[in-house]
Amino acid sequence: MSPWLAPLRLIADFALPPRCPGCGAVTGEDHRFCAVCWGALRFLAPPWCATCHAPFAYDRGAEAQCATCIADPPRHAGVRAAVAYGDVARTVALRLKYGGRTAFAETVGRQMARLLPDDADVLVPVPLHRWRLWSRGFNQAALISAALTRVSGVANDPLLLRRVRATPPLRAMGAKARARAVAGVFRVIDPKAQLRRKSVVLIDDIYTSGATTDGCTAALLRAGAAKVTILCWARVLDSAD
Repeated sequence: MSPWLAPLRLIADFALPPRCPGCGAVTGEDHRFCAVCWGALRFLAPPWCATCHAPFAYDRGAEAQCATCIADPPRHAGVRAAVAYGDVARTVALRLKYGGRTAFAETVGRQMARLLPDDADVLVPVPLHRWRLWSRGFNQAALISAALTRVSGVANDPLLLRRVRATPPLRAMGAKARARAVAGVFRVIDPKAQLRRKSVVLIDDIYTSGATTDGCTAALLRAGAAKVTILCWARVLDSAD
């Protein structure tokens, strides 16, 4: 920083101190949570299902699977989420998505980086339809993907996957209705996309039923990806949420 700008930075830091993304309390650094919000976050890590990474209450062994994956194995290579969906995680996601707090993309990206697969070749954000993108002004998944690239150095491609048809809100739908709503919605438009034998990491903010990411995974695998791992900020573990 230029020595001429240093006094201005001090004034700005005093007038606009770093604040907790969860509650707005003053913190020591940007992108840091206060002690209360930090304590309220449930960070996800092993032990978990070997296939989908749903967390287990205790270690069942490295190859243990949850009942869902035994009955219906997913096509993706696992869902990795920094935290479980809860009050603080929801607040951060909503402020990023609807409150215009785009800097929170780096906040959540820093927490997601620890779960980035070692063999990741490219990060691909879940796309928005162009009408939704124009109305909102940004794609929160693309912002998170870019933040992860800055932290990890893994390349990201926000234009590789497209949402070719708008879909209604999925929140009020059941699992089967969600799957029908996103069927055929996602495509890899560029036939020259270099995906063959690539390990793709699909980036999103919240993982709920998996309908959207399943649709994205199918499109990426059809285009030649070797595997698709889903990486997100928060994962809904309680269906009531």
